[in-house]
Parts: sequence; C-alpha cells; structure tokens
Amino acid sequence: MTENKIAVFAGTFDPITLGHVDIINRSLPLFDKIIVAIGVNTKKQTLFELEDRENWIREIFKKEPKVEVASYSDLTVAFCKERSARYILRGLRNGSDFDYEAHIAQLNRELDAGIETIFCITSPELAYISSTIVRDLIIYGGNFKPFVPEAVNVDSVKRNF
Repeated sequence: MTENKIAVFAGTFDPITLGHVDIINRSLPLFDKIIVAIGVNTKKQTLFELEDRENWIREIFKKEPKVEVASYSDLTVAFCKERSARYILRGLRNGSDFDYEAHIAQLNRELDAGIETIFCITSPELAYISSTIVRDLIIYGGNFKPFVPEAVNVDSVKRNF
C-alpha cells in the first residue's frame, strides 16, 4: 500500500495572488493532495476576514478535487502531522525569499525530520507579485485586478482598515 503524498501550502493569502495559484497549479502533478492552509496569527493584522480568504480559494479551485482549504493557528509542522502531510510546499519569487524560507525549512526539519519542505519557483512573469503589494494597491485605490484571480472580489467583503 502506498502512502498518499499530501502537501501543505501555508500562508495568510491576504489576498491570494496569481503567483500563489501558479505554485499550486504547477505542484498538483507532484502530490495526491495539496492543503492550502491559511495561517491564523492573532498578532498579525490581515486586510480580509479568514472566511473571505477561504471562500476565494475554494472558488478558485472548485473544480480541482486535489485541493483542500483549511485554516490553522498552530505551528505548520504540527498542522502537517495532524493532517498526515509529509511535505510543506513553499513558493519562491527571488533569492531573498530563498534565504528566508531556507531558515524556516531547516527549523521545521529540526522539529520533525519526517516532513520535507519542497520549493517551487514562481513563473518569471509572476515573480514580482506579492500579497503585500496587492494589499497596498487595494488600500490606496490602485488597479490590483491584474494580480489576483477573478474570484478575489474585494468589493463584496469587509476590509480590516
């Protein structure tokens, strides 16, 4: 009997961007399931409510049975254990992302050597997109729509600002 290959793609997804969607879509052939796990950090102020972020991701991947959406407030490694996930999927846009993510991956490996971090490099045409930039565009009235999936309808949700 083979073990299911389950990956956790963790983040705040505030909001989810085309870069995130790119990483998920390109990683689907590698895993039996990808859990898009929205981390809830009470110390971090988000622009959008958790429920809205969950709904956007569910809408984007409604036709993809290998994608599941969940939220968690524990360590990512603990969430992986809870969901029997042996992989943490991380997207990299640039060298700075790698430097940051490599440290976290090494720490996670110390916490549980049975959970591997898999890095996927964002497609070049999307590498400049970040949730931080998209949030700034939204807050200051810029055109953010080219950077997010169509399901991200910010006009219909409450914003935390």
